[in-house]
Amino acid sequence: MNYKYSICYPDQEKIAYRNEVISANEVMNIAKNHPWKEQLMLLDSLNKNSVYYNPSLDFVCNQNGRSFGLTADFNKNKEIEFSLWYKRPKKMKILFGLLGTKEIMSVDDIWSVNFDESLKYLDYFVNGNYLMIEELYKK
Repeated sequence: MNYKYSICYPDQEKIAYRNEVISANEVMNIAKNHPWKEQLMLLDSLNKNSVYYNPSLDFVCNQNGRSFGLTADFNKNKEIEFSLWYKRPKKMKILFGLLGTKEIMSVDDIWSVNFDESLKYLDYFVNGNYLMIEELYKK
């Protein structure tokens, strides 16, 4: 599988779309080496009216359209934590199921996840272990 990704910076209104094709290993390296702490310190230093985004990376699988995003924030103890955003196909009932079901792309999110756990779920994503990610959202 291969991927493309985007980056959100606290001080930039435009999202940086990186449309070059990258591998699963490159996805993991980008997430591990992203300057999360520096970007969060920049966010904290900005006037609140000048903040556009929390530091974020979003990876999209070119083969199936699924995506996995990580958004960083400081918790009350000034430790980095992440919210995880997983976009996947999901069956939804149409008109309370009277008209059957339809598969749509839906986003699930979870908050207050540490860096190592976030990377574990990103690794599941790039290796196609989607059921392991979905288990996270059932907890």
